[in-house]
Amino acid sequence: MAQETSTDRGGQIAVTLSFLVCLAGSMIGVGVFGGTPIASAAGGALSTDATLLAPASGAFAVWTVVYLGLAGYTVLQWFPVAEDRQRRLRLPVAGTMLLNAAWILVVQAGRLWVSVLVIGVLLMLLGRIFVLLTRTRASGPLDRVLVDGVLGVYLGWVCVATVANVAAALVASGFGGAGLTPDGWAVVVLLAVAGIGVALAVRGRGRFAVGAAIAWGLAWIAVARWDGALPSAPVAWTAAAASAVVLGVTLAVRAREATRTAAA
Repeated sequence: MAQETSTDRGGQIAVTLSFLVCLAGSMIGVGVFGGTPIASAAGGALSTDATLLAPASGAFAVWTVVYLGLAGYTVLQWFPVAEDRQRRLRLPVAGTMLLNAAWILVVQAGRLWVSVLVIGVLLMLLGRIFVLLTRTRASGPLDRVLVDGVLGVYLGWVCVATVANVAAALVASGFGGAGLTPDGWAVVVLLAVAGIGVALAVRGRGRFAVGAAIAWGLAWIAVARWDGALPSAPVAWTAAAASAVVLGVTLAVRAREATRTAAA
């Protein structure tokens, strides 16, 4: 029992320190502490109009939700709420926050392909957290919002951010398309993201936070391609349709699960 308590305390401290590192990284990422804003870092490779898969600037408001949610989670995990669940989640969540800060620093250094590696690992870790969440139950509304909700939004957004990051690295490296036009590549990738969103909706039994975050990111890609300096009607329509499909399937699966629960 004493060993278990000691392990829990170590995990709580790790989460708290990781959040502080993550918060400091975010400040650097918006230009505080002498950092370069992400849109201007790495030669502007991650700016709104750098690639066809870059979302409009309004999309990044989602980070406010993520950071505030992670702050709430950091506080919540100090309390005896669903302790067995928290015990499994603490270190993976701490890892995502450290990777988040690492990604910002790597981009600041102009290392785009290293940033792809970092965000890829971040996505895999968030995927692992998603599996853990689907295998355990929230203990109440606060747990559901600050754990399932926040981490779901985090995963959904990083799904979209990963493809935008890869596209930025490819374009900055001079990738020629291998016989496929930029519009064609963007459409194929957006369809793949939509497929991932649908798969997560089914696997997660309609977890709204994940689907909503993916739909949000896709919708802002559509906005960028309609109104930005790099317009593309095919990409805009595909992104808009993909957003609607992911959100629609998520809501449909959620409604089906609610009906099953009520009938049980």
